[in-house]
Amino acid sequence: MIKVGVVGAGVIGVGVIQDLAQHGHSVIAVDLTDELLDAARAVIRQNLRMHAMLGRSAGEKPAAVLDRISFTTDVEVLADVDFVIENVTEKWDVKEAVYRRIDSICPEPTVFGVNTSCISITRVGSVTERPDRVVGMHFMNPVPLKSMVEVIRGYHTSDETLEKVNELLASCDKECVVVNDMPGFVSNRVLMVTVNEAIFVLADQVASAQDVDRIFKTCFSHKMGPLETADLIGLDTILFSLEALCEAYSDNKFRPCPLLKNMVHAGLLGRKSGRGFYSYEE
Repeated sequence: MIKVGVVGAGVIGVGVIQDLAQHGHSVIAVDLTDELLDAARAVIRQNLRMHAMLGRSAGEKPAAVLDRISFTTDVEVLADVDFVIENVTEKWDVKEAVYRRIDSICPEPTVFGVNTSCISITRVGSVTERPDRVVGMHFMNPVPLKSMVEVIRGYHTSDETLEKVNELLASCDKECVVVNDMPGFVSNRVLMVTVNEAIFVLADQVASAQDVDRIFKTCFSHKMGPLETADLIGLDTILFSLEALCEAYSDNKFRPCPLLKNMVHAGLLGRKSGRGFYSYEE
């Protein structure tokens, strides 16, 4: 068992917290407000009950898993963790502030796992005093049900750090694919273009959202269509990622569809807001 700090208890953060605790690790969940942490705790409790009902909990009661998680707004408690996994929003100024802060708090051996889909791991490492211990860990949603993590080696990331990441993921029954540090890496460099183009198809009235997704599920055997995937990820995250990719590559192919921008401005963010390309309000 190792002690892991998880900074950011949003959709992905909640999944990371739950997965680590379910596999016996001690977890400190850090976010900005008690309200955000209370919401995260409620989602984890509900997910654990569902896992127990479906027989995925290995007989352990939800209360026992929750006992391994502490929730706090005080980032200073990360002073004795072995590992930090950060899941804050895909905006550089936010991430930069987080890493400068935790770098001054965490002990020298602590590894920083950057959960990002687009931001350079090398850039994150450059604002710390430990660039060799900064590594990308791109988790997919829903985290507890995904067996693969995209791990990104920054310019200075050491082999020892990659080994520690592999050991942590293996302890959670996950594998990893190690890729090099280019914006979007593999998964989001390809996925964001696909999702964005599907939104353009919808905006151009080529097909309905249901039919766009149906084509991908029936013709290509995808479990989810691109618009369903966008709702699951969060349309705000999709927009932030596309903007980051567009800036990084100076390539118009990453230009966000105006419909996506309008939906984000309207608060239609997908599952987490109750409405996106589909309704989840019930």
